[in-house]
Amino acid sequence: MRASIDRREFLKIWGVSLGSLFPASFRKWLPPEEDIAPLGLGRVTIRALGLYQEPDFSSPRLKWLNRDELVAIITEVDSPHGPARNPRWYRLVGGYAHSAYIQRVESAHLNQSLAMIPDGGQLGEVTVPFTQSLLKISSNHWQPAYRLYYGSLFWITNFVKGPDGLTWYELTDDRLRVQYCVPSSHIRPIPRKETTPLSPHIPESEKRIVVSISDQVLHAYERSQLVFQASISTGVPSRGPSPNGIPTDTPKGNFHLSRKTPSRHMGDGILTNDLEAYELPGVPWVSFFHAFGIGFHGTYWHDNFGSWMSHGCVNMRNEDAKWLYRWTTPIIRHSDWYKLGRGTLVQVI
Repeated sequence: MRASIDRREFLKIWGVSLGSLFPASFRKWLPPEEDIAPLGLGRVTIRALGLYQEPDFSSPRLKWLNRDELVAIITEVDSPHGPARNPRWYRLVGGYAHSAYIQRVESAHLNQSLAMIPDGGQLGEVTVPFTQSLLKISSNHWQPAYRLYYGSLFWITNFVKGPDGLTWYELTDDRLRVQYCVPSSHIRPIPRKETTPLSPHIPESEKRIVVSISDQVLHAYERSQLVFQASISTGVPSRGPSPNGIPTDTPKGNFHLSRKTPSRHMGDGILTNDLEAYELPGVPWVSFFHAFGIGFHGTYWHDNFGSWMSHGCVNMRNEDAKWLYRWTTPIIRHSDWYKLGRGTLVQVI
């Protein structure tokens, strides 16, 4: 971790994040024949992503797009050249990129600061493409910590005066129990109505989740009626022992949800500002069902659902993981950081 961050560097990082809130500004970059309103904004989620002449990995690669580069998505196409499980490509300025490692930023906006923070904290969602969190060492000394991404969730636990003189939130990491800070305008407090249980009148014994490994699809049933379906990404099949001895396949069998939490820091659990480190703070809407720490959760680091991608967990789009979190048992209150209990049946086939 770097020793400190100066005001110029902070303004550069924050300015990039703030400036990215206005996708219409991308129109000035488009050639005349493409001067149309883009579909939206995307963020590159890996170190290097190829931009190709055509929506085809065998076509000429024009250049590399870098991690956290923000791109205007002009159109979306399903390519006859695949890949078969996810043939979706995006037309960007100057070429095509496959969608697997572009996070769609659907509704980026700034937020009003809370007037007060409830005892125990307030759940909040990042609403900008990314925001650089800082550790407050003293009033004039800050250190960079994690970069936090659109759609990730955190517990707001205090107000602080940021290095820009504005109101920032102190966020408490649910795993490390350290505090890092971001501008309050970058976090949307989650209202209670967004976490109320779904179908609470249906008995727990009459709800079940079925995960199909071969089809990469999740189905949710109430009695015998299908009430929800989602494309997912389960664990990449193990080809040998993993570093921690836990297979990366998603385990098959019958399980029950055992723990739920709206925000979980996954990865190695190291405090760092290294963008290449295996650190995933703020993973949203987590519902665990296995002793190895395997569960369902939202995913902000890829958009390749329908393909095997994870270390064992069931990756879902954030909105799908949120639906499942609200529909399943054990029921978790809006103010709870986590909830334990034997819950909804999970069948992995």
